[in-house]
Amino acid sequence: MYGPTYNDSRTARLREALRRAAYTADGCLDLLGATPYAALSRNETVPALRATRGDSPLETLVRLFLLQSPVPRKQAETALPVDECLADGWLETDGDAVRATVDIRPYGGEAGADWWIVCDLGCAVGGAGGAREGSADLVLGVGGASTTLANIAVRKGVGTALDLGTGSGVQALHASRHAARVTATDLNPRALRFARLTLALSGVDNVELAEGSLFEPVGDQRFDLIVSNPPFVISPAGRFVYRDAGMAGDDLCRTLIGQAAERLNDGGYCQLLANWQHVEGEDWHERLAGWIAPTGCDAWVVQREVQDPAQYAELWLRDGGDHRGDPVDYAARYDEWLDEFERQRVKGIGFGWITLRKAGSDRPAVRIEDWPHPVEQPLGEHIERWFARQDFLRDHDDAALLATRLRLADDVVQEQMGLPGSEDPEHVVLRHNRGMCRATKVDTVGAGFAGACDGTLEAGAILDAIAQLIDEDPVRLRDRTPDAIRLLVEEGFLEPPV
Repeated sequence: MYGPTYNDSRTARLREALRRAAYTADGCLDLLGATPYAALSRNETVPALRATRGDSPLETLVRLFLLQSPVPRKQAETALPVDECLADGWLETDGDAVRATVDIRPYGGEAGADWWIVCDLGCAVGGAGGAREGSADLVLGVGGASTTLANIAVRKGVGTALDLGTGSGVQALHASRHAARVTATDLNPRALRFARLTLALSGVDNVELAEGSLFEPVGDQRFDLIVSNPPFVISPAGRFVYRDAGMAGDDLCRTLIGQAAERLNDGGYCQLLANWQHVEGEDWHERLAGWIAPTGCDAWVVQREVQDPAQYAELWLRDGGDHRGDPVDYAARYDEWLDEFERQRVKGIGFGWITLRKAGSDRPAVRIEDWPHPVEQPLGEHIERWFARQDFLRDHDDAALLATRLRLADDVVQEQMGLPGSEDPEHVVLRHNRGMCRATKVDTVGAGFAGACDGTLEAGAILDAIAQLIDEDPVRLRDRTPDAIRLLVEEGFLEPPV
């Protein structure tokens, strides 16, 4: 189960065959329709099988690579260079039919790019639980975690990028569009082989692959962007390379963060997905702050979900397919997970993302928050702007802040709440309709101030006008308002001048 071999010219011909048949993300959606296409993301194939009963090249490719169904060899020859695919190991014979040896999943990239992700059969989504044959070195395709990381990554143009723990190469594909040179690493040699196939099949040639753990393959090289979907699962045994770090507890994520800063160029970003333990007697915010403080970087940590130990064990036992095996073995493994959490006094496990930026400031900005609410993806641009606003706030004392011409963000709306018929609202709320979709309660002064921020008047002048309207001493209003303004700027309700 090692996977296809790489041949430059034949892989290019395979790519052209896929494109010619419209075996792309858009082409498959048009063929299958929304319901069967969505079902595939849940590893449910029956709706798509019903939608591909014909023998067109596109239906043939969908049945072969998305649905892992054998098709008659003569039918396959209308869609693919079958002899070459057999020789290189993309296909294998099954009587008078052929079947795929790997999953090739169409993937829509930036600016309409057509990419193809190569992974093990049954591992396009849903972890090892969907695989036909379990193995420690399985290579997964595009799942929820990889999609999340792709959506939060800062996409400004950079010289160098590092995809640490590349797997099937999803993040390297994205980075290839805005980085001049990308390095993609993995501890698993099979993953690097699949990543090479993904890159070649997608026509990407500015990515270098390197084998090794964490930052070992890149030595002391520095990068403008580091992205990582690491093996963050907190597990009692390292069964799968793609998810289990083989370190105690959440040490892998802590180690990765601790080593990232020295591998970043000035102004560079490190963005990763992580799990962290909620330990009895410890505040999880303080625990993560202890990871970040030694880096000297600005940081934004967002916890998206918390699971109790039982929920967490069940999630990853299902991911590994244990729920489909011997019930006695399943129970024994479940016990093993709970025993380990009990030893470490773990009361919960947090899921989320961490962004570091090497700002070079002696007063790094660090925000660690729980945010289980809906967000609008992609968030990369919003994250980049959050860090830019930290620079602005750090560089502007209260006097400079009040001399700034701020502007209300375009997506902000105001909501007023109170009893029907009442003259004045009980609450005024400012709400973002984009990005993190935050809401914040403001008083009358805050609402009036935000509404007047159109970029033409200095903040202090707006406060002076409000003071006159409400008959308050303008000096006192100027003194008591900057903290509230800073919060509105930090959370993006008010934008500083570009």
